[in-house]
Amino acid sequence: MKIFTALYDWTIKWAKHKFAPVILAILTFAESVFFPIPPDVLLAPMVVAKRHKAWFYASLTTVASVMGGVAGYALGYYMFEPWIQPLIIEWGKQETFDQAVFWFKEWGVWVVFIAGFSPVPYKVFTVSAGFLQMAFLPFLFVSAIGRGLRFFLVAGLIYAGGDQMEQKLRKWVDILGWLLVALIAIAYFALR
Repeated sequence: MKIFTALYDWTIKWAKHKFAPVILAILTFAESVFFPIPPDVLLAPMVVAKRHKAWFYASLTTVASVMGGVAGYALGYYMFEPWIQPLIIEWGKQETFDQAVFWFKEWGVWVVFIAGFSPVPYKVFTVSAGFLQMAFLPFLFVSAIGRGLRFFLVAGLIYAGGDQMEQKLRKWVDILGWLLVALIAIAYFALR
């Protein structure tokens, strides 16, 4: 089944739309606070569609992500008990949150950098940083560095790959898509 090829073609077409940067910024902001889909899934096709704007898109994504991180920090700082804690309990994520708190105690500000750069859910650490009342300026600094490195790396790899990267992505997108679905299913059942 070529489900992912059709989705890829649709995403590339949509990535050329004049409002795509606005949607990218909104998606990125939301992902840093609560949204489950990483901005890379829109950033990458936007760079494929308009390579000359790669660094603009990476900058936009970084700024929107850090702003979302600040919102997550504020939620953790001011609204943890009335809003966030009940949601953590309702969604069955107390163990995940406790692990994030442990990592903060072990590694301090570096855990925010790692979460910002890696596929680890950054939103968990933005809210946790606020809840734990981490110093704001170090939080802001490592968020900007971690998120910037990640998004500039994604944009840079696609920019450097050029048309060959786009052709290879299109060729392999269905296999990669099904592998991702399989990994998500395996992770779901393994972590249950």
